[in-house]
Amino acid sequence: MANDPCSQSPAIVMVPLPFQGHTTQLLHLSRLVSAQNLPVYFVGTTTLIRQAKTRLQGWDPSSSAAMHFHEFPTPDFENPPPNPNAPSRFPSHLIPPLMSTIRLREPVHAFVNELSTKYRKVIVIYDLFMSYVVQDIHDTVQNAEAYRFQCPSAFTSFSFHWKNEPSVPPEAVELLSECPSADGFFPPEFYEYLILQDGARKIFSGDIYDSSRVIEPLYLDLIEKQKAVGAEKIWALGPLNPVSLPEKRDSETQHKCLDWLDKQEPDSVIFISFGTTISFSDQEIKEIAIGLERSFQKFIWVLRDADKGDVFTGDVRKLSEILPLGFEERVKDKGMILTDWAPQLEILAHFATGGFMSHCGWNSCLESISMGVPIATWPMHSDQPRNAVLITKGLRIGVEVVNWERRSGNYVSSDMVEKAVRKLMASEEGDEIRKRAKELGVAVEKSFMEGGDARKEFDSFIAHITR
Repeated sequence: MANDPCSQSPAIVMVPLPFQGHTTQLLHLSRLVSAQNLPVYFVGTTTLIRQAKTRLQGWDPSSSAAMHFHEFPTPDFENPPPNPNAPSRFPSHLIPPLMSTIRLREPVHAFVNELSTKYRKVIVIYDLFMSYVVQDIHDTVQNAEAYRFQCPSAFTSFSFHWKNEPSVPPEAVELLSECPSADGFFPPEFYEYLILQDGARKIFSGDIYDSSRVIEPLYLDLIEKQKAVGAEKIWALGPLNPVSLPEKRDSETQHKCLDWLDKQEPDSVIFISFGTTISFSDQEIKEIAIGLERSFQKFIWVLRDADKGDVFTGDVRKLSEILPLGFEERVKDKGMILTDWAPQLEILAHFATGGFMSHCGWNSCLESISMGVPIATWPMHSDQPRNAVLITKGLRIGVEVVNWERRSGNYVSSDMVEKAVRKLMASEEGDEIRKRAKELGVAVEKSFMEGGDARKEFDSFIAHITR
């Protein structure tokens, strides 16, 4: 072992939650860490690894010899389809595969233990909601360190604790007081999984945030100083997604929507996408379509159902058949409808994209912020309602499609869609919001340059785990 060069380096093990947004965050962190010539092992079920490789955007994992995917046999679980008429937007159909991850506790521990005999140290970076799986590692693997990955924004994380803190500055209190109640964020059946995570032993060496001191310095500072979320050390390493993309694209392999965007005017197109956990009813799809048509704005609309537990099996609902009669023909010069996976980063980075209607998942928020694109906020569940508050009232780079606390069930009308699109894309207020978004995007990109705050923070983290 002494002559083995691998033994002189720590091994990094990433343990993601099998929801696409969470997986994407740790994939991007894997990209950054493996680029430092550190061996990274991205672990998960066979289904998760296959899906992760298929949907990866912004980098090629084969370009890094230090990146390794390690698959565990996929546990059996129910694979119900998403229910577009469910009373809650939360993807309850994904709870069975989520619960199946508890069976990874022993195989992940065995894998880390095996790596510990080959490397001088093993660094385990695990999703906040995978605490149950990694809880044995600290006590039984002597040369292992665990770091908890905080998937929400710092603002949202702190919002669940701030009322118990002795001193919170007035400017923070003002925005935190705007946060909606957590009632309705999660369905009752999800709490069984949360109880497992809360009951797990949590011994870790620090917290990692997919955030930036350029984006939310106040809340990162409060978390760090008041230890409100529990970590002794924290690192804000985000946005973890690429903050700039190569200007030159491969014309033979690029998505058809990018060819269409190339022909549009700057900032003239709104991109509509609601992530991988949202399904709309037939009526809601029609309302969105009518609202977009009446707005007279150009658009790219990703019209697809929520992910199933296994995205490679089962039938897919043909949502384009639900659209109002003649809709696609009437908007053929104004819009494009995509019914499959879309290159979101590339779309947001394109000069023609001037707005993003989003569910406000933190991953999508960061991608939009990185590319300087303002957001029309339509939060659905989990951390999204509070992320929307940060976007619209904190950073002031967005407009509301619907306010979470004033929503009527899950229903949003065509009038609400039309009003939000017009406000963002065709008003003086929208122009001011877009200007702020672009300025923030530039500041984020600069922070990753030599001597920038984000670059320094990342270098500090790498120095810490390789010490």
